[in-house]
Amino acid sequence: MRHDVKIILIHGNGGSTAGDIWYPWLERECLALGLTVINRTFPDNVRARARFWLPFLEELGADENTVLVGHSSGAVAAMRYAETHRLLGSILVGVCHTDLGDAGEAASGYYSAPWRWDLIRDHQQWIAIYHSTDDPHIPAAEPRHVAARLRCSYFEFGDRGHFVDAHALPEIVPFLKRKLGIERERTRASDDGRLV
Repeated sequence: MRHDVKIILIHGNGGSTAGDIWYPWLERECLALGLTVINRTFPDNVRARARFWLPFLEELGADENTVLVGHSSGAVAAMRYAETHRLLGSILVGVCHTDLGDAGEAASGYYSAPWRWDLIRDHQQWIAIYHSTDDPHIPAAEPRHVAARLRCSYFEFGDRGHFVDAHALPEIVPFLKRKLGIERERTRASDDGRLV
């Protein structure tokens, strides 16, 4: 296992905070795996504008040893950040690639330039998308388009909405463990029988 891995959680807009929904649960799960976790409320958390969020990710030290876990606007921010920065990987929950005709989303600054899918993909080792077909905000065509462009892992559900009604998102942990090699590390025994 890489011991220098850092997980940065990026909540959504609309006044979301680091203490909402499944973010604290995922923080605890990742800490239990021995990972460094940053779960902070981002500035401008109502509008989630790129001009504030992308520099904040730099301030948090998001780099080639970082996994960004972004939800909704946080997932969109993670993609834009990856266009210009190297990451270890990204988990995008409830992601879209257009402003969906919403004036607030259009003003966020994420959608005015064409997406550089090749850079997003090439600047990290892996990407996963989690979406639910009953999401009331983001039609399934949006994340399916993103997944096709990024050629990444795609997990689709039918009963999770916008992933805001649960205090856990358990499917993320096994995926992270596989990608970070934690399963192999924890099950390899030393000569005297202790797990290493």
